[in-house]
Amino acid sequence: MQYLPVVQSAHLAAAVLGPGPAGAVPALVLLHGFTQNSQSWAAVVDHLPPVTALAPDLPGHGGSSGVAADLWQTAEVLAALVPQPTAWVGYSMGGRAALHVALAHPEKVSRLVLVSTSAGIAEPGLRAERARSDARLAARLEAGGDEALPGFLEEWLAQPLFATLPRDAADLGSRLANTAAGLASSLRLAGAGAQEPLWERLPELGRRGLPVLVLAGELDQRYSGHAMALARAIGPSARARLLPGAGHACHLEQPEGFARLVAGFCLGA
Repeated sequence: MQYLPVVQSAHLAAAVLGPGPAGAVPALVLLHGFTQNSQSWAAVVDHLPPVTALAPDLPGHGGSSGVAADLWQTAEVLAALVPQPTAWVGYSMGGRAALHVALAHPEKVSRLVLVSTSAGIAEPGLRAERARSDARLAARLEAGGDEALPGFLEEWLAQPLFATLPRDAADLGSRLANTAAGLASSLRLAGAGAQEPLWERLPELGRRGLPVLVLAGELDQRYSGHAMALARAIGPSARARLLPGAGHACHLEQPEGFARLVAGFCLGA
């Protein structure tokens, strides 16, 4: 896989991935999850057809570690990265960011792939509890600083959510490019507890006829349920698929099969 020079938008750093020439209009925009960055898409891009993909470092991550933004603000700077309608692929937190782009800037989204994600926590009490949990985690990150980041990431990846993710596929090395302060900011501003739920707005995507593919690993029962619910709420232009034998990080566990689904849906390949 080829990494071309990093480009800089108003605030976000982004890597240009794939064999395309410098300056090529990206065929895909790839949005990573919490504790990841643009490099996290390397294994997937290796299995895609020869296209140019743009992988931004989301606020609080990688080269954008110093950027503090909520999801609507993130949508504004993300939309500015592409000059025309493009296919967007977002995993987990990145999927929530992609939904915000599709709702705020429909003119920039030609197709949408949502991976192991949700439209937000609908129940106010549960959302408030998640916000408190995210705030505690953010405070712990800040207290430990960058020196404690390796231990934090080890604990993060030891969650049951990632039980089926092989250690080498988790790519701990690239996650260490983040900072404790950046991740804390991301939790406070773009965590699931901070996000207003978007369930009631999902039919807007269906009314526009936006093609949406919702993916999850079949072993991830929680997000498999979210995938089905997202597709139903969007309407006939959306469909859900489950990757057999995969968990939450299905794109990392099965990059070849995942890339095949994305290429078929987004690129007609």
